[in-house]
Amino acid sequence: QVQVVESGGGSVQPGGSLRLSCAASGFALDHYAISWFRQAPGQEREGVSCISRSDDGDTYYADSVKGRFTISRDKSEHTVHLQMNNLKPEDTAVYYCAADLRCTVVHGLFVSGFSSWGQGTQVTVSS
Repeated sequence: QVQVVESGGGSVQPGGSLRLSCAASGFALDHYAISWFRQAPGQEREGVSCISRSDDGDTYYADSVKGRFTISRDKSEHTVHLQMNNLKPEDTAVYYCAADLRCTVVHGLFVSGFSSWGQGTQVTVSS
């Protein structure tokens, strides 16, 4: 059974940091491009970052997180991390990871065909 599990969320003050992790079961995460999406209450899910499956590990970021978030792949642990620094209240959302054959960004919008979405991990940024 294909499954992804997100972890690492929490509550922080503005300016704080969190590190999210994405792990998989039922498939080899290392063989897929991994994206992070987020969904705030009342809003559509939006992509924030993606790392390709190639050895180059090409990365992509939404303008709203560029310079603050860093996506990386830990091949020894078969996980993908999203390091989030200088968090802002508008980053508050449930964060999900998704697996695809490649990163697809069209006019700044991240596209994923992944269907086995996990429960996500809640990130709350508030003073």
